[in-house]
Amino acid sequence: MSSESADEPGWDVSPEDEIAPVVEATGRQVRLWREAAGMRAVEFGRAIGYGEDLVRKVERGARIPRADFLDRADDVLDAGGHLRAFKEDMEKARYPKKVRELKMLEERAVELLLYSNHNIHGLLQTEEYARALFGTWRPTLSQDELERAVAARTARQSVFDRSPAPEFSFVQEEVTLRRPVGGTMVLRRQLEHLLEVAQLMHVELQVMPIARADHPGAAGRIQVLKFGDGTAVGRTDDEFNGRPVSDPRQLRILELRYGIIRAQALSPGESLAFIEQVLGET
Repeated sequence: MSSESADEPGWDVSPEDEIAPVVEATGRQVRLWREAAGMRAVEFGRAIGYGEDLVRKVERGARIPRADFLDRADDVLDAGGHLRAFKEDMEKARYPKKVRELKMLEERAVELLLYSNHNIHGLLQTEEYARALFGTWRPTLSQDELERAVAARTARQSVFDRSPAPEFSFVQEEVTLRRPVGGTMVLRRQLEHLLEVAQLMHVELQVMPIARADHPGAAGRIQVLKFGDGTAVGRTDDEFNGRPVSDPRQLRILELRYGIIRAQALSPGESLAFIEQVLGET
């Protein structure tokens, strides 16, 4: 691996991020093990396939080390698993703070109510669909920023594998099934993925037809995450300044809207047939 491919400028850690102390502690451990092994930074970098500059950035906590960096460092420095032990923390640190916070909420939720009116919901996106979607952002993301965004989005989908599994309710506007993000083949594979996910016992996927002109979702996305202790958090584009809310009165508004949306959408069975129809037309 060349230093150019290993050096990822989009994966820096922000000093104000609460994860920064963990990244700094990881870097200190790498430096201590390297010095104990009597290796200079340039020698160590060469041994694990990374450039000296990246090694020094990792050691001072300015760069989040990849999992393979820690694996190779552990082997070369004979650290006995002490450096590998940081891999889980560093994997979390690689995602932007907002994504980490959202992922933590999704991992706690026992029920997720999710309405999307512009694009396929992030938890339902294929990797290539997500990459194409992020590619439309302006200002344009750098390649490293793009890969980081895609990795963060796909990592959230581990919530489907939880045991016991949470209950999911998705409502997708029809237009999100027809917009050819990434081109025809990307859209076809995305629709096929929706059909697969919809077969899961703990997932209900519904489609809101364009013909439903009068429903309370026209102003933007809605999400409500419910937790095992009876609390919940919700969010919508057009209310509460777009910020997460947990006040029961505000949550009641979101659940009221979502309930109406869910009732006006096609049933899960009708929705599957509709997606299959759209797939056949695509």
